[in-house]
Amino acid sequence: MTVISVTPAAAALAEVPEGSVGYVSPEYLTFDEPLALASGQVLPAYTLAVETYGTLNAERSNAVLICHALNASHHVAGLDASQPDSVGWWDNMVGPGKAVDTDRFFVIGVNNLGSCFGSTGPVSINPETGEPWGASFPLLTVEDWVRAQARVADHFGIQKLAAVMGGSLGGMQALSWSITCPERVGHCIVIASTARLSAQNIAFNEVARRAIITDPDFRGGHYYADGVVPTHGLSVARMVGHITYQSDEVMAEKFGRAQRAPGPDGRFHYNYDVEFEVESYLRYQGEKFSRYFDANTYLLLTRALDYFDPARDHGGDLARALAAARARFLLVSFSTDWRFAPEHSREIVRALLKNQREVTYAEIDAPHGHDAFLLEDPRYHAVVQGYFDRIAHRLGLAARSRTAGVLA
Repeated sequence: MTVISVTPAAAALAEVPEGSVGYVSPEYLTFDEPLALASGQVLPAYTLAVETYGTLNAERSNAVLICHALNASHHVAGLDASQPDSVGWWDNMVGPGKAVDTDRFFVIGVNNLGSCFGSTGPVSINPETGEPWGASFPLLTVEDWVRAQARVADHFGIQKLAAVMGGSLGGMQALSWSITCPERVGHCIVIASTARLSAQNIAFNEVARRAIITDPDFRGGHYYADGVVPTHGLSVARMVGHITYQSDEVMAEKFGRAQRAPGPDGRFHYNYDVEFEVESYLRYQGEKFSRYFDANTYLLLTRALDYFDPARDHGGDLARALAAARARFLLVSFSTDWRFAPEHSREIVRALLKNQREVTYAEIDAPHGHDAFLLEDPRYHAVVQGYFDRIAHRLGLAARSRTAGVLA
């Protein structure tokens, strides 16, 4: 295995905000051992981008793996040393004195295989052809990601993770860890997630994929050589996804039916250009996304979402699928999340209780829809912090150094 560390020039780095893990840089771990995939294909070698925060203790018992959602990456917390304006996608959750306290835990963020932020994926060079993989990159499953992530744990000498945690697609990975590697997970934390997509969710993913695939610049997924990007299709895909992450309440509060630039006397313009503020917002989000995300990666990750269904090999019985799990569980859902509604989490809770697993469940009444798992809601963060305090207590870790009166 090869490890490459990236050390940026420190001259332009600004002061680190209080409570941040500070400036961070990824490591790139290259694994030469072939990875057999659920599809039957094999990756002969691959690289994973990894960031870590905190210190691994001598017993290697305090490691927490954070699994990312669809468009996120290994950059979970802190400030990217190469792009100081880039703050980790879960920075409000992970850091010194925060809910996942890096004064006590060693936190690992891994960019999944197939993603476009440094790990091997469609934009990488296929060693057999010398060209980018493009649409030829193997389709992946959540279980494939878990097996790859397990090798990252091996790299750090971690036999058992104190916890595996994730929201949305990351929550699916955490749940899969509890089934795929039950002896290696102490606690499984599943937030705003599900054990399988509904037909409606699969339908949203298909609309997004068709927008990309039918873009003339997609070119069968081999657009890199021509120097083009299917920006129109990728923008529409993002717009579709973004709508599903928001609640009707939040969109009404942000935009209502406000016009972008009303005509004389507040009249409509009677054309198909931007008329309403919400249209302008969605176009902006779509265009921004198309500038940094890879279209083939979007196809691959949404298909992995579709395929996830641990009960499939157990006659549709989720309790039987979870029978192998040995971890303790925390599940959190949000009342206005209509993409992964609370009933999805309750189904997992019921299946775990049938197996007499120890489960903590919180349903947060929050207005923010699916995106709530990324936001700083005091009630939500208190639940997660309290749960990690219990983990720390069981492991005999030190008390919180930055939160007075809270014992570990």
